[in-house]
Amino acid sequence: MTTARRKFSQEFRDELCREVISTSKPIRDVAEAYGIGTETLRHWLIKYRDANGGTETELTVSERARLKELEREVQELKAEAQFLKKRPWIHTVNATPR
Repeated sequence: MTTARRKFSQEFRDELCREVISTSKPIRDVAEAYGIGTETLRHWLIKYRDANGGTETELTVSERARLKELEREVQELKAEAQFLKKRPWIHTVNATPR
């Protein structure tokens, strides 16, 4: 015995996609909350993003500040790594002859 295929309105699909995008919840969590398959919601989300230009949200002021801070930290770490690569290491392990 097979179960009848469920049909969902486009409005319902779009609402779930907006929920995933706006709340940054994992697709699995939203799908389970509404009783639909994870892959089904993933496909709806791909189609929604294609139709709506990706709907990437603008960064907030605090997010933008955090991003700049992290970019600065990455640059410092890269500079430190370059310095350590150029530094001649002298390995001395108990300089006593055997």
